[in-house]
Amino acid sequence: MATERRRVHYEGRVQGVGFRYRAQRLAAGFAVTGFVRNLPDGRVELVAEGEPSSVDAYLAAVRSEMGGKIRSASTEIEPPADPPFEDFSIRY
Repeated sequence: MATERRRVHYEGRVQGVGFRYRAQRLAAGFAVTGFVRNLPDGRVELVAEGEPSSVDAYLAAVRSEMGGKIRSASTEIEPPADPPFEDFSIRY
């Protein structure tokens, strides 16, 4: 199956609550790579790459763990990174 890349922007109380650290910790349990970072406008951007079913499961886990802090999320599907991501990291 092909690799898929999704960029998700989360809005709500998503900065200063450990969102990035939890997203990175959760990623270790799934076959996904990418990154998460805070944006200057108060949103969090998460980019995840992997098999579509792995990305689905990972994003569902993020929503399950952090859903109380998320007011809304917008998702874009993009071509995979070239070169591919090596791991899942927090960007600053």
